Amino acid sequence: MATLDPTVVLIPAYNEAATVGDIVARVRRLWRCPVVVIDDCSTDATVRIARLAGATVLPLTIQLGAWGAIQTGLRYALRQGYQIAVTLDADGQHDPEDIGALLRLLATDAADVAIGAFPERASRARRFAWSYFRWLTGLELEDITSGFRAYNPAAMIALASREASLLDYQDVGVLLILRRKGLRIVEAPVAMQPRAAGASRIFRSWWVVGKYMLQTSLLCIARVGFNPLPPAAAD
Repeated sequence: MATLDPTVVLIPAYNEAATVGDIVARVRRLWRCPVVVIDDCSTDATVRIARLAGATVLPLTIQLGAWGAIQTGLRYALRQGYQIAVTLDADGQHDPEDIGALLRLLATDAADVAIGAFPERASRARRFAWSYFRWLTGLELEDITSGFRAYNPAAMIALASREASLLDYQDVGVLLILRRKGLRIVEAPVAMQPRAAGASRIFRSWWVVGKYMLQTSLLCIARVGFNPLPPAAAD
């Protein structure tokens, strides 16, 4: 398989030595496109293994979290002139073969952002959070927290901006910024595997879920706003 437009795959990673090499190798074999691993100050062999598998590695000097790493990758992609940036996790949840489903949506001009969605993976805590944020924001997406996404240049520019720099998570705040810019977000059904190692950063306990929901609720209300319609639709 080969991509039609200049495409780069961005993989944020923190201590993913067990899985990152296989993911990089599979992406390069299937799609023959550059792979960039943004290393968020890993203390294991993530950087070495990613480079051996053929990835370009961007090592962060301070830990920025998953969204900070992704934004670093998007800024790199824009500087390098890539037309499409695909993001996927380094823990083995996302199947590189499904990148094609996202690219097809962008290629047909049906979307500015394509999200790989697998709502069936949701735990009770995750389903509760999704339902709450759909109510709060008016978002109509099924899988709000999926990090498996493809962005076109307009979306990349929006998310590389200073406006998106202070977000802690890659989900609700990012989606609301895209909507405010009038960009089209479409989901594509994909399969997802259980994590090969580790646990969800957000949904590992009800206490962490509560903290996440409080922070994100304040973001929705104070920083991004309630309006469920993009400016063009509101007019």
